[in-house]
Amino acid sequence: MRKQIAAANWKMNLTYQDGEKLLDEILDAGISLAPHQHAIFAVPFPYLIMTRSEVAEEYNFHAAAQNCHHKTAGAYTGEVSVEMLQSIGVHYCVIGHSERREYNAETNAMLAAKVNLCLEYGITPIFCCGEPLDIREAGTQNDFVATQLKESLFHLTAEQLRTIIIAYEPIWAIGTGKTASTEQAQEIHQYLRSVLAGKFGAEVADEVPILYGGSVKAGNAAELFASPDVDGGLVGGASLVAADFVSIIRALK
Repeated sequence: MRKQIAAANWKMNLTYQDGEKLLDEILDAGISLAPHQHAIFAVPFPYLIMTRSEVAEEYNFHAAAQNCHHKTAGAYTGEVSVEMLQSIGVHYCVIGHSERREYNAETNAMLAAKVNLCLEYGITPIFCCGEPLDIREAGTQNDFVATQLKESLFHLTAEQLRTIIIAYEPIWAIGTGKTASTEQAQEIHQYLRSVLAGKFGAEVADEVPILYGGSVKAGNAAELFASPDVDGGLVGGASLVAADFVSIIRALK
């Protein structure tokens, strides 16, 4: 079975003390993960060592960075390299989140470079893709997300692709008052997998976890995750509430 993943994205939230308390509450909930189930916490850079330490003794719990730089090292004040992440034992990194694409002008080519560096340093990329409202309303979302995959991932080998996690974000359904249905989530996830299959083959595509990043909550997680091509969620706001994220983890297939 494909990996089933509940990934928390704390974004720029919580103090160090609040983050530590939140992790303690989640870890104290007595969650028992199956071998194919994983819980990942993408936390702000100052909290990475604390998070890695908190989850170190927990089965299939992991720390993740929310970003990395697309260069190995150099005069890039304020940036964090994959080598730095590797040196503190962080093995996951979110790449190309919609907010970074929008606010930091990250291009598909830049994200391809970040993916390459992550793989070179043994870090698993959680590669984000997804379309904004104008693209969805124009009905061109399939071409849009296919281009994101092609320009950032299609240079990889099949073996490299097997190690990647993809997270689909329906940007048009986040904070707009519009809602993506479970059927819409399954439809686009199935399409993404078909795009991967067209390049790398169905067997490889079937091994790649595709997470849903469209306002996953405790109340809708089980229904979303029951879809055959939805392999968990990249969770924002609900991951900041211990009881909610515990419920989301327990909703994994």
